[in-house]
Amino acid sequence: MTTPPHPHGQAQDASAGPLARFLAATEIDTRLLGMAGALLLIWVGFHVYGALFNNGGAFLTPRNLWNLSVQMCSIGVMATGMVLVIVTRNIDLSVGSILGFVGMVMGLLQVEWLPPWLGLGHPAIWIITVIVGLSLGLLIGAFHGVLIAYLAIPSFIVTLGALMAWRGAAFLMANGRTISPVDATFQLLGGGPYGAIGSRGSWIIGILACLAVLWGLYAARANRRKHDFPLRPMWAEVFMGALGCGLILAAVLVVDAYPWPKGIVKAYAEAKGITIPPEGLFIPHGFAYPVLILTVVALTMTVLMTRTRFGRYVFAIGGNPEAAALSGINVRWMTVKIFALMGMLSALSAVISSARLTSATNALGQTDELYVIAAAVIGGTSLAGGVGTIYGAVLGALVMESLRTGMVLIGFDTAIQNIVVGCVLVVAVYLDIVYRKRAK
Repeated sequence: MTTPPHPHGQAQDASAGPLARFLAATEIDTRLLGMAGALLLIWVGFHVYGALFNNGGAFLTPRNLWNLSVQMCSIGVMATGMVLVIVTRNIDLSVGSILGFVGMVMGLLQVEWLPPWLGLGHPAIWIITVIVGLSLGLLIGAFHGVLIAYLAIPSFIVTLGALMAWRGAAFLMANGRTISPVDATFQLLGGGPYGAIGSRGSWIIGILACLAVLWGLYAARANRRKHDFPLRPMWAEVFMGALGCGLILAAVLVVDAYPWPKGIVKAYAEAKGITIPPEGLFIPHGFAYPVLILTVVALTMTVLMTRTRFGRYVFAIGGNPEAAALSGINVRWMTVKIFALMGMLSALSAVISSARLTSATNALGQTDELYVIAAAVIGGTSLAGGVGTIYGAVLGALVMESLRTGMVLIGFDTAIQNIVVGCVLVVAVYLDIVYRKRAK
């Protein structure tokens, strides 16, 4: 005797609790839900602690949330690439040093090497710098991949050696000097009042993003119906659409609630011939360029991982490298491409970080590899390989940066911050082990 199909094509367990039925209907990833809950707990906890003991809560304010969104972008960009590396059962400990080395090269290009040839402030300087930086990062990553894939040196050893080598090379490039200031246009890629798109641009992007969410839900439902797959209840579709659009519009409201500093507003008004009214001139930041860069990277990497043959090969290698090789996948060449992509994303993070600091320093990217790996693991990427998501890694980066920012706001010193981050990484790996055991 067979069970009659559910009207929506999905079997419903009447004995399941309300929460279980809700999660089944909406198909929300429970690990994602857990991370979101942990993030909310971190935010509220730091805000309440600040309100009780630091003379006012400063965490859940537009200013801090805007700065948090910018500060996590460098880690978030690298975390999207680390997902691919860990999924294929490898590790990359060199990402922070690659960031520092490429950042130093880009700083020297803008300050010492290109101006004598093109002239100080030439509009092509920042473009050449970004192209050279991304190309250099790609070549460094490809070099690591060749050592790992074709010389059979473990990725841990290759990238551990690279961590020290590229950090030393960055120091030697400028003899320990700080290279500053970088090109004015290049600085915009790091955020700041001028490195943001303002209120109007933010609302345009927010509305377009909401339309994309609604279209995605509609297209997914149509595709399920076309292939006779189970459909979600209509109320679940409406809920997911409202949730997605609500989060997007809330983000727009937050970034629009953070105004330019008064000093910058005054200088801007004088330059534009604007009279500042008695109550002051409110100019909102809007979304910063690094946030838009991270968004584009995350969407591109998600498509790469879920909609292309390259992504399928990545998961196949992570699931069983021997079987993947026997099925015709060139595992060695795939490894080179994955590490090359990781290197290029590290270079992109170098662009964001050096632009935000308006300089290249020897400390640029130091210990970032810890935060990147932690972000990927917290986001659900299994160190055993074969499992990982891009959106999870981005959310994991937000969790890690929230912890770091919150501890700075409440006055924890660097030593305590490192202890907390180390403990969080160990707990995240343990939870991953428990989750995989229960999933079997």
